[in-house]
Formats: sequence, structure tokens, C-alpha cells
Amino acid sequence: MIKKTVSGVQEALKGVQNGMTFMLGGFGLCGIPENAISELVRLGITDITCISNNAGVDDFGLGLLLQQHQIKKMISSYVGENDEFERQMLSGELEVELTPQGTLAEKCRAAQAGFPAFYTPAGYGTEVADGKETREFNGKMYVLEEAFKADFAFVKAWKGDEAGNLIFKGTARNFNPCMCGAAKITVAEVEELLPAGSLDPNEIHIPGIFVQRIFQGQRYEKRIEQRTVRQKN
Repeated sequence: MIKKTVSGVQEALKGVQNGMTFMLGGFGLCGIPENAISELVRLGITDITCISNNAGVDDFGLGLLLQQHQIKKMISSYVGENDEFERQMLSGELEVELTPQGTLAEKCRAAQAGFPAFYTPAGYGTEVADGKETREFNGKMYVLEEAFKADFAFVKAWKGDEAGNLIFKGTARNFNPCMCGAAKITVAEVEELLPAGSLDPNEIHIPGIFVQRIFQGQRYEKRIEQRTVRQKN
């Protein structure tokens, strides 16, 4: 049985360098690879291009990399609650490529499947389509979007086994699965790492063939982006 486990986050991120392109899974603050992000901050890697639905909040998630000005370019669909992201974008300190959310997911999935490009109607007639090939199909206009090219994909799963098979939980399935196998190296951090064969095959969301390195993460904060509570009566 192939074992893809590594000792921890430091070994998992072996080979990361300045100027690389990284995919980072998660939706809001749900299912983000917290350990991998913290290690990137510790390593001080700079000039990063990050592909992620959003950039966390000011002091958590990708916001930690933004605080240290380690990110050169963000490819995302949502600026959201991160004031520093917005400030750097408006000041010109950070290059931002805003992408329709479905297109962002499909550009990951195309890379995962080995497709170089695809046509989508999203963004036609807007700035999103500037400089891109367009074509009509059955009376409707489409934009040609190229698949992403990334050096590493960092994803976070609920459970995984030593062979790299992964199970995600809830909203963490939004972007993590389509980023697996979409980069040269996929690194998966999991809350629970089990021996190969321990997972029910019917529950596995991503087979291990899409994962090169897997480790059990530590100390997940799982912060809530917008906490809303009811007032006491």
C-alpha cells in the first residue's frame, strides 16, 4: 500500500519557494488549511500568487499572509470581510484578479481533469472577458477560460488515510475537492489521519491518487467569519 504521510507541516511544505503559485481551499473561514498558511507565514515566502475563493479576515487565514505583504497577486471571487485585502487592492499594492465564483471552481476542476481550457457564459460582455476569446454556441456567447496552473495546492479535510484518500465535511467541500490534483503537488492536512483501509469507500470524496502528501494538522481554531447570536429575552 502506498503511504503518502509526512511527519508534519514542515515536511509537507518542502520545496515551496518565493514567486510560486498556490491554491488554497476553503470557503470563507470554513475548511481552510490553517497549518499550511501558518507555515507559509513562518517561512516568510514572498511574491506569492494565491488562488482562493477569498482571503480570510484581517488577522486569520490568508489575512496573515496579507499582513506580512507576502502575497503579490490574489486570484479570487470575493474581497469580503478583509479590510487589508481591500486596502491593498485599492492602493495598488496587491494585484487582484476577480473571477466569477463558478468560473474559479471550474478553472480548478479543469486543471484537475487535465483540460487546458473551457467555454463559459459567465463574464461575457464585462471586464472579465477583456482580452479573451469569445465564441457563440447555439445563439449564446461564451468566454474561453484557461485552466489554472499552480505549483502547490493546500487543502484541508475532515478525515484522511495514509494513502491520501479524503473525506470533507460540510461547506469545506466547496473548493477543497476541486483543488486536489489541480497543482503539481497537492498537500492535504486532516483533522483525523487513519490507517489505509479505515475509511468507508462509499464515503470518500477524493481518492488518494490526487494527493501527494498528507499529514495530521494541529490546533484548528475554526473561527467563525460572522458570528450572529440571538439576544436574551
